[in-house]
Amino acid sequence: MTHDIDSPSAVGSPSPRRRSVVKAAAGAVLAAPLAGALPARAADRGPAFLHGVASGDPLPDGVVLWTRVTPTAEAAPGSGLGPDIEVSWTVATDGTFKRIVANGSTTATSASDHTVKADIRGLRPATAYWFRFSARGAVSTAGRTRTTPARDAAVPNLRFGVVSCANWEGGHFAAYRHLAARKDLDAWLHLGDYIYEYGTGVSAPNGPVRTFAPPHEIITLADYRTRHAQYKTDPHLQTLHAAAPVVAIWDDHEFANNAWPGGAENHTEGAEGTWTSRMAAAKQAYFEWMPVRPALAGTTYRRLRFGKLAELSLLDLRSYRSQQASIGSGEVDDPDRTITGRAQLDWLKAGLKSSDTTWQLVGNSVMISPVAIGALPAELLKPLVELLGLPKEGISLGTDGWDGYTDDRRELLDHLRSHAIHNTVFVTGDIHMAWANDVPVKAATYPLSPSAATEFVVSSVTSDNVGDVLGDASAALPPLIQATNLHAHWLDPDGHGYGVLDVTTERAQMDYYVLSDRTNPNATSSWARSYRTRSGTQKVERTYRPV
Repeated sequence: MTHDIDSPSAVGSPSPRRRSVVKAAAGAVLAAPLAGALPARAADRGPAFLHGVASGDPLPDGVVLWTRVTPTAEAAPGSGLGPDIEVSWTVATDGTFKRIVANGSTTATSASDHTVKADIRGLRPATAYWFRFSARGAVSTAGRTRTTPARDAAVPNLRFGVVSCANWEGGHFAAYRHLAARKDLDAWLHLGDYIYEYGTGVSAPNGPVRTFAPPHEIITLADYRTRHAQYKTDPHLQTLHAAAPVVAIWDDHEFANNAWPGGAENHTEGAEGTWTSRMAAAKQAYFEWMPVRPALAGTTYRRLRFGKLAELSLLDLRSYRSQQASIGSGEVDDPDRTITGRAQLDWLKAGLKSSDTTWQLVGNSVMISPVAIGALPAELLKPLVELLGLPKEGISLGTDGWDGYTDDRRELLDHLRSHAIHNTVFVTGDIHMAWANDVPVKAATYPLSPSAATEFVVSSVTSDNVGDVLGDASAALPPLIQATNLHAHWLDPDGHGYGVLDVTTERAQMDYYVLSDRTNPNATSSWARSYRTRSGTQKVERTYRPV
């Protein structure tokens, strides 16, 4: 039995087709009780589903369903308290749950922070389903999900919402509400920084719109669980999770800023415990609280297929990378340094080479397109340096993105060119600005040098961008960057919002949407621009209407 998920390890196939398979999340408890961690409507009258429902990682015959049950009032997220409780789930082909196609139950325990993940199988391809959970008479809200097309199905089009970088203290998540309201998404991609680890006020220099829980920087398993739980109380995020399946990867703030396997920019070894323990706690909480199917334990890199139209390779660019390059050194070009790790890069190259789909999409947490910024004046350079993690002493390359690991990028782009792999599109977050880029083989000689792929980068949902720091002065930034980066067709340093990626056999198009005010929970959304890449061109071009 073949499923359209691929990882570097052999993913165990389920037993022969059946109506469902359930896998309950698990993990050791390292937490102490945390007061005030529950939403205002605490579960003081019996079980409650206070954190919504979600689905993710869809397959042609299955999907991961998620919820968190609060069995008793003291069972706050991260507390390690609360009794075991049986949680049932139901899947139907209609929103009234009259046509039930699958059901089952599992036990939610404090060991998994009372989160529940059910990996459902036995469903039909390209089909919408509704699901809900129940426990001792309490019933969750209903969610809607959708399976992917059959492996060899001819698919006319796919449509994904695309988001990144949602800082709770930076504003409200109205972008999620607008995506949910579309009701036309096959899935939505979260490209990292789903949560932020900072303490209150650190990442909101102008004052937080709303404050973090817990208020300090998160370090322990209890902390990470509590922060994930806070995010899952956001009504806009709950609405989107209930509207369509998510496909998520992490970036650094799910751990700590500029994370790598040996540490992070804002981790102090000893005073904040060991980095090994902190990273393990962050990963455990992530897999408990997200509807993600880990294809390989402790990582988010995996591959999903959408019929004959597209494969989506999802990267983990935090678990295997070398430490960011030192300022002012030539380390960025060191062939012994890596952003992917050897095994992941080989897996990505092999998958792109062997794919028989029209499009190869790559879910990418940090920008792969090069950015030369040496010509920028100091008043523009300083905020850009801070946002992008660039060296502060004039070096033109960033060290946290692919610019800091040029040998991996060269090897990957050479692989695309030498094997005539067309229609590779990197879909990226992290940088808090929207971009539409060609990905040149040699940026210094572009456009004489060919483009090996294209890249669409989405703005942040709420996290600060250059416009938030500079105000109107940020308008000078795009022409200055484009003057020395001819492959960058467009960048927006000011907007907050989301993207909608629409894929057909002829083209892949990203529509960029911006919010009227990230601090307003009722913010409106408007279309800003659209760019597309036509099949076989490996270049982006502007188009003047959204899909």
